[in-house]
Amino acid sequence: MKTFKFITFATAALVLAAACSSNNGQAGKVGAAGDSTATVNPKSLLPSKAETDSVSYLLGINFGSFLKGYDFGSDLNYAQIKKGMLDFLNAEGDQTDSNFVKQFKINPEEMNELFSSFLSKRHDYTVAVNKQKEAAYLASVEKADTLTKTASGLFYKINNPGDSTKIALEDTLFVHYVGTTPDGKVFDQVAPEARPATMFLQRVIPGWTEGLQLIGDHGNITLVIPSELAYGEGGTRGIDPCTTLHFTVQVDSVHRYVPKEPVATK
Repeated sequence: MKTFKFITFATAALVLAAACSSNNGQAGKVGAAGDSTATVNPKSLLPSKAETDSVSYLLGINFGSFLKGYDFGSDLNYAQIKKGMLDFLNAEGDQTDSNFVKQFKINPEEMNELFSSFLSKRHDYTVAVNKQKEAAYLASVEKADTLTKTASGLFYKINNPGDSTKIALEDTLFVHYVGTTPDGKVFDQVAPEARPATMFLQRVIPGWTEGLQLIGDHGNITLVIPSELAYGEGGTRGIDPCTTLHFTVQVDSVHRYVPKEPVATK
């Protein structure tokens, strides 16, 4: 699992320092002009309510991005999140002092361990639930008996066999395709009007490696790929753990691999 370090705002500090430097320069010029700095109401220098609201909202978006990016879930206790923020804002003393963390009900130095444990349990739950769903779904695909199943568990249907010479593992392919999850959500595609994507069968998921070798140049194939032949229990961006993937692949052309002839030695 990912680990976490105590969040610091170095970037924000740099922005603040730059802003202060800019403001100091302007203030100096006003003073040099002679008369206005002594009469300025300090409160007038503060951000407006609208600016404060905008920055507050953007901080919320930033924090929401963090929560969503690491999959903390939607059932967090937001009252406790607010309490933690206020406790830190109201904390006294130097953060480098060993006594500083004693002001909080949970030691922030335990963040790595607690975050990792929390996310690990969430991930294990998702895997367990999705495994059950996938098993039921693949059973329904097999029962429908409209696709051929290989020994590895890959389901396929050859829509157009293409050239009689099958694609080899070492060949380079130029393809259009669309990839969907079982509910029909498109997670990746190369649209027909777009330039074909270049694929190397030794660098794609196992379901592609196996399936594309069943057809030839200009072939078209439908693949239903169990997660074990795709992204497994880890999933990937936009694809949950233990998710079956559907692909329809059109091979536009194949660059056949030609072994290099060994160099003759004298």
